[in-house]
Amino acid sequence: MKSRAKAVVIGGGVVGVSTLYHLARKGWSDVVLVERKELTSGSTWHAAGLLPLFNMSYSVGQLHKYSVRFYQELAEETGMDTGFRKVTNVRMARTADRWDEFMYYAGIARTIGIDVRTLTPSDIKATWPYVETDGIIGAIQHPEDGYIQPADLTQALARGARDRGAEIYRNTAVTAIERAGDGWVVHTGKGEIACEHVVSCTGNFARLTGQMIGLDIPVIPVEHQYIVTEPHPAIQEFRKAGGPELCVLREADSSWYMREEAGGLLLGPYELGAPCCYVDGPHEQSEYELFQEDIERLMPHIETAIARVPYFGEVGIKKTYNGAIAYTPDGSPIVGPAWDRKNFWLNEGHSFGVTAAGGAGWQLAEWIVEGEPTIDMLGVDPRRFGPYATRSYLKAKNEEAYANVFTPHYPDEERSAARPLKTTPCYDRMAARGAVFGSVYGWERPNWFAPEGYAVPEEELGTGDVLLNHNHPPADHTGRIRERWSFRRSNYFPFVGDEVRNVTENVGVLDMTAFAKMEVSGPGAREWLESILANRIPKKAGRIALAHLLTPKGGVKCEFTVYEFAPGRFYLVSAGAFERHDHDVLRKLAPEDGSVHLSTITNRWGVLVLAGPRSRDVLQKLTDADLSNEAFPWLSGKIISVGPAFAHALRVNFVGELGWELHHPIEMQNAIFDLLFEAGEEFGIRPFGIRAMDSMRLEKSYRLIPRELSVEYSALESGLERFVPVNKGEFLGRQGLTEWRERGFANAFVTMEVHDVANADARGSEAIWKGDEVVGRCTSGGYGWRVGKSLALAMVRPEFAAPGTELEVQILGEYRRATVVAESPFDPENARLRA
Repeated sequence: MKSRAKAVVIGGGVVGVSTLYHLARKGWSDVVLVERKELTSGSTWHAAGLLPLFNMSYSVGQLHKYSVRFYQELAEETGMDTGFRKVTNVRMARTADRWDEFMYYAGIARTIGIDVRTLTPSDIKATWPYVETDGIIGAIQHPEDGYIQPADLTQALARGARDRGAEIYRNTAVTAIERAGDGWVVHTGKGEIACEHVVSCTGNFARLTGQMIGLDIPVIPVEHQYIVTEPHPAIQEFRKAGGPELCVLREADSSWYMREEAGGLLLGPYELGAPCCYVDGPHEQSEYELFQEDIERLMPHIETAIARVPYFGEVGIKKTYNGAIAYTPDGSPIVGPAWDRKNFWLNEGHSFGVTAAGGAGWQLAEWIVEGEPTIDMLGVDPRRFGPYATRSYLKAKNEEAYANVFTPHYPDEERSAARPLKTTPCYDRMAARGAVFGSVYGWERPNWFAPEGYAVPEEELGTGDVLLNHNHPPADHTGRIRERWSFRRSNYFPFVGDEVRNVTENVGVLDMTAFAKMEVSGPGAREWLESILANRIPKKAGRIALAHLLTPKGGVKCEFTVYEFAPGRFYLVSAGAFERHDHDVLRKLAPEDGSVHLSTITNRWGVLVLAGPRSRDVLQKLTDADLSNEAFPWLSGKIISVGPAFAHALRVNFVGELGWELHHPIEMQNAIFDLLFEAGEEFGIRPFGIRAMDSMRLEKSYRLIPRELSVEYSALESGLERFVPVNKGEFLGRQGLTEWRERGFANAFVTMEVHDVANADARGSEAIWKGDEVVGRCTSGGYGWRVGKSLALAMVRPEFAAPGTELEVQILGEYRRATVVAESPFDPENARLRA
């Protein structure tokens, strides 16, 4: 066994072997994989082998697309049959909401180049002659996918990796992992391997692997069952007569998949009540392990399967498999760098591991070798979860994620398990005013405010007589259901409009305590920030800059508000959802000579946004500070008194109105909250939520990570010219950005007005058409209440970016005329911000 390698991959399932293969394919031949038992002996061997391209995540969709194409190439390269059968898959819909989901997904698919076809019930019958189509609205079909044999695929990957110089050590258990400078030493039962990089692909063992290096990996497996029947004579006869193999069939509203298996059928339900397993990790000798089946738990799904495919009820059960599948709280894998540990990488939490393995290995190898992935990976980044994701939290959320695999993935859905968890001091005050909360990075945050006594009418709840009959959260603390989820304008639409109008005409308060906050100090702080951030750091204390941290190639990795609140002490604010990501990026870039000190202070400071034309009137009643435009201009900040409390008042906001962000000691939040509402009563003060904020930011063409800002787009493609002065001197990504500009840009950021919209606005990821050609994708969308128009932000090919260009946006399967308009449709001169 080698004693030194460039990288060590731990775990010999399909994900680990794919990672090894792709590292070798990138030219790193000096890489090894260690597996405690035999290849595929964890979850890979009992996987059903399906290859579903369907995924509502842009990131995961890209990984799945790559996998399906790559697996076919791999078979040709290695000469090994991977068992890939391109039988296609048909996904059926029984409700209007489900059909909306399929049409929304079709937009995502088209923007990443996945072929999706729509089928009528008669088309389904022609594809699957044994299916009953009563109650089916229609279906979507992926012509390119089907299923594969996981063990054969893994062996083909292993051969391909070995052919490129990689080595695989089976029956080699890792006993410890230690830091060694910037690298690692992996201890095994057969010796030690010193390496620069370690990649953890340990599946069910992920948490045990994490313990070796002091990290709490947010992965716990859940039991998944599937049933294989005895052969059915009619299917056997059909195949003997030359009939094609049946495609993979999914009845989404009954939460199951079905495919042909050796003349019989294979049924895989995703049921309520499936428990987490291996909560403390598998036992030491675990290999090819299954759990006791629980058919009773599957009965509602079995009954719907028999009704849909009567043949399924006419044969006996040959075998029921009940094995562990790794899960994360949101159901997507974690692929990327570990936090707080240099050169340690995670490729874990794969609930659809066979489907994602190819793409995950591809992008992780790009990330490790080149320093950045080539597609936006924030949707699967390991740092999207924080320290709040404890063992008990994971158990609740992962079981919830499993039960919701087939539920409609509404864009406004907020799942309820393990909530509320992190609440701000003013949570109860917001709740008393009607807050309907969402969750970001564990924080409860008002999405919108319902009128007193409001509830969704009973007739609007539920989606029909189907197993997955939910379109709303449980009743909240009022005992009422106050929100109905939808792909269209939903019940909260007019109430969000009321909030926007009040902010525009009077004054509103928004709780943004969830912002990620870091203090950067030390003698080298300014010089270091100048070297890593694209924008200039203001020379004068009290001034504010919006600054972006770029990738080496010139894409956008992070966005910060930078405020020097005292000489040499800088306050960096970024999106709450990316706290661990952004702070980990900063820590890994920090100099090691002690000249820069970084301190996460998120939980020490609350943030209340006061915005609207009367905000100055409200705040002036509470402070002796001069709030005039001359004394307190836009993009400046200072400490002010707020009654007996104090706050760093930053004259900046994300809604495009006169206002301040009040960053205050969190223990003073309720005092400041009450003072604001008391002082603002005469000025019509009201709270507002994230959905109103999002509507207003669209009207200002404000960008968000990872929508309009991404590693996939250069900072200049995203329209950040005034925040990226390339003549300021050297900064991270400057050279790459310059080279990108010289090569030419493939995209341009635009704002569009979408015409003839009735009840469904763009949400983001919709395809943009010019004639019969897709020329871009929406990144965000919604209704702009101040301009009275449906708006979309988008990335399009540069030749279609000029204002006045006529395009079409595909919204839920319907083509809507769209016109490119000038940036910031509302108050383009920023007169209200500067008032």
